[in-house]
Amino acid sequence: MSQTCRASVLHGPKDLRLEERTLDPPSPTELQIAIKATGLCGSDLHYYQHHRNGDIQVREPISLGHESAGLVVAVGVQVAGFEVGDHVALEDYDSGALRRPFPTSKGLFKTGSITRRLGATNNVSFEIGALLEPLSVAIQACRRAQIARGSSTVVFGAGAVGLLCAAMSKMAGSSNVIIADIQERRVAFAKEHGFAHRGFTVPLIRGADIEEKLQMSKEMAALAIQTRKTGAVLQSEFDVAIECTGAEACTQAAIYATRPGGKVVIVGMGAPTQTLPLSAAALREVDILGTFRYADTYPQAIQLVADERSSLPDLRRLVTHCYDGLECAEHAFKMAGRTNDNDGNLVLKVMIQSG
Repeated sequence: MSQTCRASVLHGPKDLRLEERTLDPPSPTELQIAIKATGLCGSDLHYYQHHRNGDIQVREPISLGHESAGLVVAVGVQVAGFEVGDHVALEDYDSGALRRPFPTSKGLFKTGSITRRLGATNNVSFEIGALLEPLSVAIQACRRAQIARGSSTVVFGAGAVGLLCAAMSKMAGSSNVIIADIQERRVAFAKEHGFAHRGFTVPLIRGADIEEKLQMSKEMAALAIQTRKTGAVLQSEFDVAIECTGAEACTQAAIYATRPGGKVVIVGMGAPTQTLPLSAAALREVDILGTFRYADTYPQAIQLVADERSSLPDLRRLVTHCYDGLECAEHAFKMAGRTNDNDGNLVLKVMIQSG
């Protein structure tokens, strides 16, 4: 029997509407999931604010939210390995996921999602389950970088994804992880809670022309290298730079900060066209690697969060603000666009909970 539910639907920039949707019962090969927690990420915020994200332009009404976890409420007759009551996370695997029904308390996920169990004993919370998606982005970035044990890494951007990239760099074996952000409190958070070894705040200055902008990026790279220098460690460039802001200046600085033969991984999605110092990369054989989402990362992510002995930082600290129900979706998006709330508290990961 079909059911009805409410969905939060984006029709244009900052035009978010609650609408009713009809959900058919799951087919023999599908699960029906009651979504309990959905995180808002930077791409969701770009779509909400601008109706686009980099090169991706929204062409029809869509429902945002792809960092989700919930409860199995119905199982198709041909589905094996799942039972009603299982705690699960939703793994997006292609662009079709942008057109799936919105994750609601009676949400049905069709094409574009794979369901993953949250540990053998349902010992992972829904909020942590929703964080598996950005954690997977970080795992994929570190795999692309092929981080070696004892290597050095600089991460530009201390939002949720940047923090997770820093944490996964440490997990992958990097012994010197530096993080940078324009917000001093985010850098302090990263250091205090074990996401990075050290960090620095990027000065809020802008160049008047491309020459001045590149010079400022060189200075940002030099500041990163200087931050790395401690004790007997010689001052030198990084083996890996992970860019998580989408800002042109940070991409430029990432190239300058990387050693000859090192790697720059582009995670952040910003302006679709940027001016980069390609000669500085080519002459030093710096590899510039793109990454988009992830592939086959959820099993590792689930293992990390389900293992109490894991050296991963406490991810619960990333979830700074929670909103109850889709009625609060617009408030949640507005909060996600801020760096501090009205009480001065740091804003990192905003989640919408239901049920």
